[in-house]
Amino acid sequence: MAKILIIDDEKAIRNALRDILEHEKHKVEEAEDGASGLEKARRGSFDVVLCDIKMPKIDGMELLEHLMAFDDSIPVVMISGHGTIDTAVEAIKKGAFDFIQKPPDLNRILVTLRNALERGSLVQETKSLRQKVQKTKADGNMVGSSKALEAIREMVEKVAPSDARVLITGGNGAGKEGVARMLHEKSARRSGPVIEVNCAAIPGELIESELFGHEKGAFTSAIAQRKGKFELADGGTLFLDEIGDMSLAAQAKVLRALQENRITRVGGDKEIKVNPRVIAATNKDLRKEIAAGRFREDLFHRLSVIPIHVPDLKDRTGDIPELVDHFIKLVCAEQGTAPKKISEKAVKELQTLPWTGNVRELRNVVERLVILGGAEISDADVKRFAGS
Repeated sequence: MAKILIIDDEKAIRNALRDILEHEKHKVEEAEDGASGLEKARRGSFDVVLCDIKMPKIDGMELLEHLMAFDDSIPVVMISGHGTIDTAVEAIKKGAFDFIQKPPDLNRILVTLRNALERGSLVQETKSLRQKVQKTKADGNMVGSSKALEAIREMVEKVAPSDARVLITGGNGAGKEGVARMLHEKSARRSGPVIEVNCAAIPGELIESELFGHEKGAFTSAIAQRKGKFELADGGTLFLDEIGDMSLAAQAKVLRALQENRITRVGGDKEIKVNPRVIAATNKDLRKEIAAGRFREDLFHRLSVIPIHVPDLKDRTGDIPELVDHFIKLVCAEQGTAPKKISEKAVKELQTLPWTGNVRELRNVVERLVILGGAEISDADVKRFAGS
């Protein structure tokens, strides 16, 4: 169910649109002119706005400019009985999602609305992921000045502007996701979507639908058409995390998608052109997986145009002092307290630990020490709380 705002000075049009949208179980609000429509749009949180062009007080084109300045992530569909190609082009240039002529056709309205909702959802997902990018930076995945991290940063600077596929390897919690996001943020696609798929978290029978989408009725629970991650990442970045856990059947289809830049939804027969930049990551040795018959060698070569390895924290313990300082400040800021001090002996003690969970584990331990340790975190605190 979506929340939709109709702005139109013709009551009959508003009523007709309301009937259509409420029949589809959407929540609808109305405004009879541009001024009241703008006020409602600013006060409410709408998924889509349907807006007339010829209206009193503020016309649709001016209103569109206000809406885009206020929040350009809201899809605005312009509706007019006086439409021309020039008008439609102008509306699209100003940020409108689509342009529909009056009287609005039922099917056209529903298709446009569905597409607008998908686009709005994608924009919000992208915003959320960009926030996660900043959080990833804050979480310290690339904090440190070791030669290993410097080499990764240098590689990212060289590789990011290209569309070359990248395979990132490393242990759980080492920072593979952070490298993938850095690649996206420094690429020419940074304004496009970045879509993440955890291949290990999706059941084998659902992975194809997740990646390639499905048509309505393709299987029992497919009650509506759905775009897959390849389509949603078109023009942006598709991050296939834990690619080593993907089934062989899904691997074959991913290989075809990479070779042809085309996909077919589950239950469909239409080929759809897609153009995402694919970055993959795994904590497995894919060459061993190939030898064991669990991973396709041809897919491995397609994905690993540029290999980047993120070393385990135990192999770059020189980064631990910087990471600890970073995490103490981060945790204390989250708790609204002044940063705690930590003794040199405590830091050295942390450097001796095995860190099987890598940077992620270190962050958790630092948080535990901030909460449970003394006014100044000591080596005794580390011995007491780091292993619990």
